[in-house]
Amino acid sequence: MDSDKLLNLAVSLGCLLAESGAEISRVEESVYRLLNAYGGEGAQVFAIPSCLIVSLTAEDGRPVTRMRRIGAHGTDIELLEACNALCRRLCRTVPPLAEARALVDRLPGSCRRHRPATVLLGYAAAPAFFCPLFGGGFWDALSALFCGLVVGTCLLFGDKWLGRNSFLRTLVCSGVASLLSLLLVRAGLGRNVDVVTIGVLMLLVPGVALTNAMRDLVAGDTYSGLSRTAEAILIATGIALGAAVGLGVGQIL
Repeated sequence: MDSDKLLNLAVSLGCLLAESGAEISRVEESVYRLLNAYGGEGAQVFAIPSCLIVSLTAEDGRPVTRMRRIGAHGTDIELLEACNALCRRLCRTVPPLAEARALVDRLPGSCRRHRPATVLLGYAAAPAFFCPLFGGGFWDALSALFCGLVVGTCLLFGDKWLGRNSFLRTLVCSGVASLLSLLLVRAGLGRNVDVVTIGVLMLLVPGVALTNAMRDLVAGDTYSGLSRTAEAILIATGIALGAAVGLGVGQIL
């Protein structure tokens, strides 16, 4: 057994799981099972949302450790399912390490990636469907559709100016959403600025992040749960501040 290759394989698969939105307990258990399937002795796995540390005992008795930082990530259910399926397959069949690493490296490219136009259509349609739930009419939904298109464009292509900072990106996008909603209502396209604004802001609500935080806390991963909770609170704060600034600027104009 090549300890270095086995560690690299386990860390790569674990990072893919974390980046696709897997809970911390799933990441640790999957990596641990993979190491045991290949005969890794003394396997230890520690994961948090931003880092993965994997250690095992080499054949000569020395401890070998790999640590990899996990960057900003979201949720990709298809990639998560593919990682789960591949982990089970590797644990069951135990192919050579080179073949297993090739399978792991092909995972991101094997999952579908929607075109930007399709993603923008989703960003536009979601607020339009939320508006009737909040009591809005046809013109409110139409206004929310246009606002969702603008906010979606900011989310998709704003990394060049806003970077990967989720708080700053949420702050700017919520400000744009509330200001644009107010301007459209003033122009006569929408009827209720509150309904349009809330419908658009639903795009930014950290529902998945908060759900993952509660899931980690229930599973006993306190540090990860608190970290995700803090992230969700920061994003919610950014939504509130951005909406207030946008509406304030709109009142001045």
